Amino acid sequence: MTSKNYSLRPINIILTAAGCPGASTIIRYLQKIKERKIKIIGVDSNLESIGRFLADAFEVVPNADDPLYIDTLVNICIKYNIDCILVSSSYEVEHIAANVDYFKKNNVKALVSSLDSLKIANNKHLLYETFKDDPDVNVPKFILVNNLDDFIKGCELLGYPDKKLCFKPPISKGSRGFRYIDSEVNRADLLLNYKPDTPRISLNEVIEIFKNEKIFPELLLMETVQGEEIDSMILALEGDPLLITHKTREAERGGVITLGGHAERELITGQIRAILRKIKLSYNVGIQFKGGYLMEINPRLSTFLYNNEWNEPYTAIKLALGEISKEDVKSLQSRVPLNLRMIRYFDQYFYETDN
Repeated sequence: MTSKNYSLRPINIILTAAGCPGASTIIRYLQKIKERKIKIIGVDSNLESIGRFLADAFEVVPNADDPLYIDTLVNICIKYNIDCILVSSSYEVEHIAANVDYFKKNNVKALVSSLDSLKIANNKHLLYETFKDDPDVNVPKFILVNNLDDFIKGCELLGYPDKKLCFKPPISKGSRGFRYIDSEVNRADLLLNYKPDTPRISLNEVIEIFKNEKIFPELLLMETVQGEEIDSMILALEGDPLLITHKTREAERGGVITLGGHAERELITGQIRAILRKIKLSYNVGIQFKGGYLMEINPRLSTFLYNNEWNEPYTAIKLALGEISKEDVKSLQSRVPLNLRMIRYFDQYFYETDN
């Protein structure tokens, strides 16, 4: 077998949360890069993570809130001579951002935003507060509640039952804790005709769940907006949006997009520029919109659309390593493959254990 003639030096990267929904795809497409050899070290707290079987190497790490998490990552960086870290989990990104200088001392570039910007982007209440009076960004009407009485009053203030509402924790991952409040919900209908993960609940059920609980969770109560769902991917540097791509969210499962494609949405592009003027985000960032309203920001790797020539995470790596300039990235805007679509499907990987 003849060796490949790569034009750029080989690099080693860590991919965190190597068991996340997008891990298998990003691993495969980084391995397809033609101009250099990329060694991918997947890390995850779960030994049976798909990254263990697809990446070039794999290491188990503690959960992000474990005091040993950062030191474990640094030791892995030293072991594999890591060039940069790609972060795939919202739970990890702030921990890594708080230690960028620690990684930098070991010649490792962590592709994360500043800690100050992450604290706003990861907290939906702070995010909505930041833009509630901004004429260039649309956010839903919302109320933050901390007890059941305020939850009930908040529903009335936001127009329930005449208006449809929903709620979620200000800081959450995926669709955890998210529910629509439906005045017409029929529990027998839900049981017999809907899948168990249908996010609908009646106000009476919320009251029944929490009336005897000693602790009521902090919840963001908000109006339900309707319309087209768009997931926008931004490659930014300190608030400068260098490359913006939009994809339609035409179907999803458990909050994860399963069908969609690239699209042009100039009005949303305008909102993104306004958002980044206030929140100085960097590298790969996902922003979700619905009906033209800002829903949430995921300041980390998310679901991208790839082909052999289009790879946004790899572009971010080259930017972080100083191999391309901001102007080089901006020049890619005219080359976005607008005819590119995606389907996410279930697959399996089979392996035998040692015992």
